[in-house]
Amino acid sequence: MLTNKLPEEVDTLLSKGQIPIIDLAHCGTEECPKKSVVNRVASQLQKALCEKGIAFLVNHGISEEKLKTAWLHLDDFCKLPNDTKELYMRKAPDNHGYIKPSQERFDGTTPELRHAFNICTLNAAILPEQPLPGFKEHIAELANDFKHLSALLLQAIAIGLDLQSNYFLENHSHMLSGNHDNETTLRLLYYPPVIKEDDNKCEMTKGRCKYSQQRCNGNGGIDLVPPRDVKTEKSRKNSDTDTDDETDDTDDNNGNISDHSKSSRSSRSSSEKEFNVTRCGAHCDYGTFTLLSQDSEGGLEAKLPGSTKWKRVGHLPGAILINTGEILSIWSQKRYPALLHRVIIPEQENVRVRGRHSMAFFCHPDNCTSIQPLDIPTIEAPICDKTKKLKRRSFKAAKDKVFTAYQLLQEKFRQTYVS
Repeated sequence: MLTNKLPEEVDTLLSKGQIPIIDLAHCGTEECPKKSVVNRVASQLQKALCEKGIAFLVNHGISEEKLKTAWLHLDDFCKLPNDTKELYMRKAPDNHGYIKPSQERFDGTTPELRHAFNICTLNAAILPEQPLPGFKEHIAELANDFKHLSALLLQAIAIGLDLQSNYFLENHSHMLSGNHDNETTLRLLYYPPVIKEDDNKCEMTKGRCKYSQQRCNGNGGIDLVPPRDVKTEKSRKNSDTDTDDETDDTDDNNGNISDHSKSSRSSRSSSEKEFNVTRCGAHCDYGTFTLLSQDSEGGLEAKLPGSTKWKRVGHLPGAILINTGEILSIWSQKRYPALLHRVIIPEQENVRVRGRHSMAFFCHPDNCTSIQPLDIPTIEAPICDKTKKLKRRSFKAAKDKVFTAYQLLQEKFRQTYVS
């Protein structure tokens, strides 16, 4: 397993102390942590998510060895024959299954150089247990750790919003149940190396697995460049001339989610222009929050709330990142803004020629949950009688446009996946 570190001279949000670090010592992955622990985490998390939309979690109780073993399983899956991998492909409307490179395009056009396996259920029948013995047992144990950690964080977020501690827990009670009641997803990710095209070299060996990493003329490569046509070329030229404009808000006053693929056309790095691919396009996550573990920084960038510039996040070994999603932004009336982020092809050649593993736990509400702004006090002042009347009217107007969690997510999936 390679551990990739950026050169020290590259400034990151972490190196500048702009990302909060929250210590979960004494929390572990217990289902019922001490009340004093939850209250402490609630205070720190409330400040971090309000101001930054992101935080590093340390001493979270999830074994690094478990994470590395899961990435090895993904390596083994990727080296299976194509006809075997096809048996486990993601099939809409379900989000479960394997996603090959270029299948997802968050900006609608740019192919994304990434292997992913979405796990939405622990049902052995649709997990690659037969070709990968031990896969289900290991993933089930790891998923259980993420669920327990999420339970702690859901309680802390509720307390931070002055709600009953079990408010969000009750709306997330079917995570990974396997009964199509919840779209929570444990996502294994591998970003292959990116090198200049060379007819004599089409693969790079990493660990026990060979990955195609660029367009090749032989039979072993993956052509990640879409067919060229007038519309595509025009769109690409327009994209290349864009600058880092300030992005639109995640949702409007009625809780409607904006399309980031249209509203946040962000400038691409010179590496991405050169290779005509990216690792992951700019987007906000769709759910309540995301927990991200990674073996290297590998190009992860974010725009913090109020900022118009992309900033490299940085890598803290052993830590798990938490970032807010669009559903939590709606629920909290934007008190917790959804974090706009992306994974670019790094400019530094010594970084981009190495692969990158990551793992994301996308925490989603139960499918039947109505997603609408909660009537909560603002940070600045308690709600006065006049404000209450205004809020009642705004909530009444919004009720006609309330989504369920399932409807919202299916619409976002339709925007993300290409045929």
